[in-house]
Amino acid sequence: MNSDELKQRTKRFTLNIIRFIDLLSNDRTATILGNQLVRAATSVGANYRAACRARSKADFISKITIVEEEADECLNWLELLLETGKSDSEVIKPLLKEEGELTAIFTSTGRTAKRKQSSDPKLTIRYPKLENASTFIR
Repeated sequence: MNSDELKQRTKRFTLNIIRFIDLLSNDRTATILGNQLVRAATSVGANYRAACRARSKADFISKITIVEEEADECLNWLELLLETGKSDSEVIKPLLKEEGELTAIFTSTGRTAKRKQSSDPKLTIRYPKLENASTFIR
């Protein structure tokens, strides 16, 4: 799957989440959990797009880590909606499945990028040895 296909997939996921939220009741708990879920889901796609425009390998790793975290956060909100009885399991199952696959993709992508960075000496951050570190402490 290339980056354009993954952009479309994250957009579809977000749209499906929005449609799902519209099915929830309007009680206070469902509204709060739904709002949190929408924020996390929209962040997945937006941050993935930002990662695709990263200016460096380190910038990409930083941004793809945020995508992974937001995708995992979606799982938390989906599970809470399910376990509180705010959603039917048959409605939420496809969203849980897609969320799990997206999280796995972004986790794998981040690990691969980190491994490549650590194996390339040009990309590894090196800190110079300080002869007298006390001169920097005031």
